[in-house]
Amino acid sequence: MFMKELRVALFTGNYNHIKDGVSLTLNRWVKFLEDQGVPVLVFGPTIKEPALDHNGRLVSLPSIRMPVSGRGEYRVASGISQKAEQELENFAPTLIHIATPDLGGFRALRWAQKNGVQIVGSYHTHFTSYLKYYGLTPIEFIAWRYLSWFYNSLTQVYVPSRSMIEELEEHGFDPGMKIWARGVNTTLFSPEKRDLKWRRENGFDDDDIVVTFVSRLVWEKELATYRDAVQRVASRNKKVKPLVVGDGPAKAELQEQMPEAHYTGFLGGEDLAKAYASSDVFLFPSHTETFGNVTLEAMSSGLPCLVANATGSKSLVEDGVNGKLAIPENCTDFTKKLSLIVENKELRSKMGKASRKKALQYEWEAINGKLLEYYKEALEEPVPVRHY
Repeated sequence: MFMKELRVALFTGNYNHIKDGVSLTLNRWVKFLEDQGVPVLVFGPTIKEPALDHNGRLVSLPSIRMPVSGRGEYRVASGISQKAEQELENFAPTLIHIATPDLGGFRALRWAQKNGVQIVGSYHTHFTSYLKYYGLTPIEFIAWRYLSWFYNSLTQVYVPSRSMIEELEEHGFDPGMKIWARGVNTTLFSPEKRDLKWRRENGFDDDDIVVTFVSRLVWEKELATYRDAVQRVASRNKKVKPLVVGDGPAKAELQEQMPEAHYTGFLGGEDLAKAYASSDVFLFPSHTETFGNVTLEAMSSGLPCLVANATGSKSLVEDGVNGKLAIPENCTDFTKKLSLIVENKELRSKMGKASRKKALQYEWEAINGKLLEYYKEALEEPVPVRHY
């Protein structure tokens, strides 16, 4: 059977202007494709001084600042310029992958339908879970209608976890979505990176119990739950110490409310790996994740993980095995379960070993190889026609 050449045009709302889980995942994917000899061209918003040295070639899309409080550093694609559309036509993709259902993604969808090009998409950001933080809960129904319509227009949809698939199906997404999990570099993120000298240099005693949060510092990540739970437990056990890794618009306010914490700012590579492995407990109360990259990195580093019992996180943490699941936004429950982990050194060790064992199942090479197989399968499927 004749197989079309795979030529991929990737449309995303964030590829290099913010360094977050989505941009890092997509950059890793583009590098994997290029290493496999697959031509790929990326389309997305750009800024003068991007946070990330991106992989592959990036074509700029017109964009605006995200029009919500505390998220102005993010950009929203407002369409496809004539220049970008000419680049797209010259590239002649055989498959378009849409990673963000914004106006740029919408225009890419229409272009693909008009030109008979196969269309797939990935669901990275749990958009509706953020609405309440911006006072936009009344439009949740409309948001779900648009998202389900958009993704149901695609031949294949890739979702990070089984729990995310189940939630999306409840809101009208067609069955048959495929899992594109996230991987982890288990050599980089390893318990072997634990460093007592690093702990001492950052103000921690050898017998302190370091409870760590790693993420972009925005209140939507439930920083308040982290703050309150750690402070309550620390008031009863002076050996409990908070470590906050990351940067973002909420950092200054959090520092005022939690001055006892050590703040590293953004870390990457070996520095981040050392921070994880030199911790004792990973506490991540966010319930807006589609997967939980930071949780997987903490697991690979051999940490017991206390996370929200919510989509994404619960696909990684097995309650009582490699950590605990707590009721989302319930500080009392997080405090209770953090106390349980903190007070039992043997339990922490047992859970940490289980975390590492589970993380070893998430190797990037195998995960991205599976997505490439999905791409090739999609090329043999009928191209979806335009519908409203």
